[in-house]
Parts: sequence; C-alpha cells; structure tokens
Amino acid sequence: MEYTKNFDIRNGRNLTMLVDFYEFTMGNGYLKSNAQNTIAYFDMFFRRIPDNGGYCIMAGVQQVIEYLSNLKFSEDDIEYLRCKHMFSKKFLDYLRNFEFCCDVWAIPEGNPVFPNEPLITVRGPAIQAQLVETMILLTINHQTLIATKANRICSAAKGRPVMEFGSRRAQGYDGAIYGARAAVIGGCSSTACTISEEMFGIPATGTMAHSWIQLFNNEYEAFKEWANVYPDNCILLVDTYNVLKSGLPNAIKIFKDVLIPNGHKPKGIRIDSGDITYLTKKCREILDEAGLPEVQIVISNSLDEFIISDVLSQGAQINSFGVGERLITAKSEPVFGGVYKLTAIEDKNGKIIPKIKISENEEKITNPGFKKIYRIFDKKDGKAIADLITLNDEIIDENQTLELFDPVFTWKKKRIKNFYAKELMVQIFDKGKLVYESPDVMDIKNFAKKETERMWPEVLRFENPHHYYVDLSQGLWELKQTLLRRYSSNYEE
Repeated sequence: MEYTKNFDIRNGRNLTMLVDFYEFTMGNGYLKSNAQNTIAYFDMFFRRIPDNGGYCIMAGVQQVIEYLSNLKFSEDDIEYLRCKHMFSKKFLDYLRNFEFCCDVWAIPEGNPVFPNEPLITVRGPAIQAQLVETMILLTINHQTLIATKANRICSAAKGRPVMEFGSRRAQGYDGAIYGARAAVIGGCSSTACTISEEMFGIPATGTMAHSWIQLFNNEYEAFKEWANVYPDNCILLVDTYNVLKSGLPNAIKIFKDVLIPNGHKPKGIRIDSGDITYLTKKCREILDEAGLPEVQIVISNSLDEFIISDVLSQGAQINSFGVGERLITAKSEPVFGGVYKLTAIEDKNGKIIPKIKISENEEKITNPGFKKIYRIFDKKDGKAIADLITLNDEIIDENQTLELFDPVFTWKKKRIKNFYAKELMVQIFDKGKLVYESPDVMDIKNFAKKETERMWPEVLRFENPHHYYVDLSQGLWELKQTLLRRYSSNYEE
C-alpha cells in the first residue's frame, strides 16, 4: 500500500522525520544486531573554511536544542515506516516509545571556530546518536555558513550598519528565517524578514520599493506621500528614474519643503543601482551643499564583502548597507562542509574505545576518542594564540610552559608562557535533559563581536589570511598515531 500524508512543513514543527533514510536502516540494524545500546561518541566538525577565509562563526545551537527537545515519532510516522516493509516490529515499537537520552556538548554560538575541531559532540546509545546526524549537520552547516558570510561583510563595512535584505532570494522558508538569525549573529544590525523579528526579537526594517514610486503620477508626489506617512523615518529611494537628475533633487525638495518646516528631521536616501562610488560621492556633495549633512546614504544592490571593501577604498560616501542575495545564500561558496563522524564507543565496563576513520586523503583522517577543546590566550594582550584539542581527561596547567606543535608537520613547534586556557565546549544535554540556556540572539551578536576582536587581524583578513592553528595534545596525537599504525595495512578511503 502506498502511504501518503498531507502536511504543511511550516506548521507543527516536529522535524523528527527529517533524517537521511540510512539513519533508519542502520537503527533497525543496530536493534537486530543487539548493538542499539552500545554507547557511541560522534563529533560534528568541518574541514575547510568557505571563501578561503581565516575563521568561521558558530551558529545554530539553539535550533539544535529545539530539535533534540522535541524528538517524538507520531503514529503517522510509524505507519509510514511500516508501509516501507523494511523495518522490524521491534524497531517500530522502539520509535513509538522513543525518549532522547544522549549527552550533548557544543561550542556556544558566536565563537570563532576552525577546521577539525568538534563543534558538537554527541554521546549516547548508538541508535540515538546516529539518528540525529542529519538535523545537527544541516542546522549547524547552514547557520554557521551564513553567520560567517555576514561577519565578513560586516567587517568590510568598517562599523557601518549592515541590514540583511535577502529573504526573497533565500533557498526556502527556513533559509530566509534562520538565515536572518544567523546574519544578525554574524554582525548585521537588522533584517528585512519580519517573521524573524517575531520569532527571535531581532530588529526588522524596511523602506519602500520602486513600485511605490511608479504607482503615483510622478516621483515628487510619491515622495511627498511617503513623507506624510513616515515623517520621522523618511528614507527615499532615489534611483527609480535618474538619481542625480530626478531622485535626489526631488528628495531634497521633500526634505526642505515638507519635513523640516513641520519639525521633522530628514533621515536618508537609498540607492539600489548604478555606480555606487560615483553616485554616493555626488549625492554627498549635493546634500552637503543643500545644507543637509545629516541625511544618510543607504546602499543596496548585489553587495558582498569584496564590493563593499572596494567602494569604500575608492572613497564612496555610504552610511549603511542593505545586503541581500550574496549574504543569505553565501553565493560565493554556498556549502559548509560539516561532517558527523564516530570517534569512540564504550565497552560493557564503560571503558572508552577510540575509533578512527582513515583515508588516503590526509584531511579526511579523523581525530579519535572523546575530546575537548581549549582556546589558548596571551595573558598580556588577550589575543587568541591557538586552539588545542585534547583527550577529555586532560587538564592544561597554566603555570607550566605549554608546547604546541603542528599535528602534521610536527617539527613546527611553539613554546607558550604567560597564557590562559579556556574550554570552548559546554554541555547542553545531560542524559537527554536540557542543562543549558541559550542567550538572546542580540547577546550572541555582541559576544561574537567581542570574541572575533580577540583574533589577530591577520586571521580576519579576506585575502591570504594567517593560518590559525588547531593543534593536538601530545596524548591525542600519540593515540591517533597508534591507531594509524594499527590499521595502516588494511584501511580504505
């Protein structure tokens, strides 16, 4: 019998069934093999920074929390799986009575993060730890990608506000909604996506479209009506016909004839096309000559960090930016390659047995075991020196000299004194119980700004950034080498 179910994915946000199908086939296999209760450790991490950048910004933890807190299979879900004629009654009964009981650790949102360090670690029964793979990956991959792109764009804007304008070009509803959330974490001042303000409390902003101006008999009339409706927040779109010959002169007339005589301060103009550098320079010159230096110039139109950097270096006169499709889709590199790999299991006595994935491609060889991450800071200037991945039971003694070494080119070493170490990961679930409270999105944004500023400027630059080291402790490195030697004669990619 063919099974069909009608539902609106925007309503009833239980996303338990949003999994890769192999998570069900493996779950059924774990039960049949009596391996379902084997305690497994999985790490979610990424191997390469998009856009050849120097860092990424962690985002999406709150949505992972919401997903894990609502894992529940409905009778409709069970019936769908039953009709596949692939799954045992024991497996379907297990899903019917499912209760999430894993431990989960994560790097809090807003932290700069780097390749090969665990962003999320899940420990629990293999059947459960496997089941959550897809949603953890798609959630963290998407929001970390957009937060990183937004952070680069906001960095290029050099303190000028950046508004996220990308909803209509996003890849689907969630791409717009959660992309706006991630963009604000990355540094954007506001979003055009109204529902994102309703859901997350981030500011929603917007002015007018060209259609407003086209609707009226002429541009001056359109501007006048807008000024009458929004006298204290009047930003006029001046490029519908001609910026310098029509739009700007009409805007100046509105500011001087309608707003100022009635006690209102003109807010700004927006330009959405044309030569940004030339037009903004001319507009600033004309506005200043008209006695309107307080009028701001807002720019939108297919912007990204490189265009923004270029026009500002050319002397463009811009007060704020609206950035759309190239931000919300991370157009220059729209895939964040996070992966989810088994790194250890526990035997019947609770002893951790490390596991490794070996490949002829060095970057695909995993770091085994149950681990934690320290960020090493210079006590004198507060800047981050490197990250150090250690085995979970290792403690860093800040009173001793710390030797860091490249895990591949081990002859590259650095001895560190006068430092302090901060653990990056925090526990968010303890045996399935939520033990972490996510900060407000605007607090995460401020945290991200502060933590990014603790990176060296060389790490943050767009072109040929300095390589920020993620090193392995001596104990973890030796464990990895032991496993590599053990399996070196029979590995496969």
